[in-house]
Amino acid sequence: MRKWLIRLGVLTLLVAAAVTLRLTLLAPKRLAVKVVAVARGVVEQTVTNSRAGTVKARLRAHLSPEIGGRIAELPHREGDRVHAGDLLLRVDDTSLRAQLHFAQRESEAADGRRDQACLAADHARRELARNRDLAERKIIASEVLDALQNDVDTADAACRSAQANARRAEASVSVARAELEKTVVRAPFDGVIAQLSIEVGEWGTPSPPAIPIEPVIDLINTDSIYIAAPMDEVDSGRIAPGQPVRVTLDPFPGRSFPGTVVRVAPFVLDVEAQNRTVEIEVELEDHDFASRLLPGTSADVEVILQVRDGVLRIPTSTLLEGGKVLVVDSDRLVERPVEIGLRNWDFVEITGGLHEGEDVVTTLDRPEIKAGVKVRVTHSGP
Repeated sequence: MRKWLIRLGVLTLLVAAAVTLRLTLLAPKRLAVKVVAVARGVVEQTVTNSRAGTVKARLRAHLSPEIGGRIAELPHREGDRVHAGDLLLRVDDTSLRAQLHFAQRESEAADGRRDQACLAADHARRELARNRDLAERKIIASEVLDALQNDVDTADAACRSAQANARRAEASVSVARAELEKTVVRAPFDGVIAQLSIEVGEWGTPSPPAIPIEPVIDLINTDSIYIAAPMDEVDSGRIAPGQPVRVTLDPFPGRSFPGTVVRVAPFVLDVEAQNRTVEIEVELEDHDFASRLLPGTSADVEVILQVRDGVLRIPTSTLLEGGKVLVVDSDRLVERPVEIGLRNWDFVEITGGLHEGEDVVTTLDRPEIKAGVKVRVTHSGP
């Protein structure tokens, strides 16, 4: 009996040692996970552009001279601010100024011939009046009176012809002046010269519509900067002018700029091999900052549809497929279905299934993180 008691004692010690080893040295390590506490805050419902938006200017003109010629004057350079009506470019106008001078002298000569012819007509009418009195007193023959009447008619016709020639000469002056005006390019509005692709002495060529000739001056009105962004057609019914937006720009990483939707296109753009989109126009609240943006810069627009403050929320990245989350219950992970409200890329509103202060797992990038495993937690920010 004593031997059996000894054996039983040894066996008990071995079992106890095995259990101790399993619970200590041989126990599986708990997985380290990061969690975030369910808290109250702001949740927004937003939609974003389906492709990159673009900074544009409503007033932007690509300018070229109306006639070809050698460039004689460029009073402003790239980056200069100009006002409406300022001279931007002048083509050599020597020959056209000579033509205008010639037309003006021709007009002066035509005026002289008109005055001469009309004075002769006046003189002929006075002669006819004097001789009509003599004819009534039978001093001269009626044939003389007829000849004088013919002279008056001829002089009147010559006067009218000279007047027409004078008007034609005056019109020629207007034509020559208009042709001379084509040698200059003036600013159609206040703006900044964004690009100048010609220099003094080079030959300038007109850039008519539908002909692939690059304009020589790019003028931008910096007070008319806006962002055009294509939005998916499924969101078109929820977007309206006046809604607030956040704009992010590639040259300013980590920053966002508030703005407002000012226009929603009245049609859906259907481009082959692309999603159908509706273009919206957005203006930034900071107009001074907007005026410094470069047209052509890419931009992303986030339209804020709804805002709810003081609601339970969790990071959107913690939401699993099927509307579930992993929460920590004592030292184990438990899968919990939740009811959600508004959501965006950052946060999702929780309307049921969680309570304020509960810990939700944020580290979901490892396959071993699943319901039922034991964990040790590290709290992360909201």
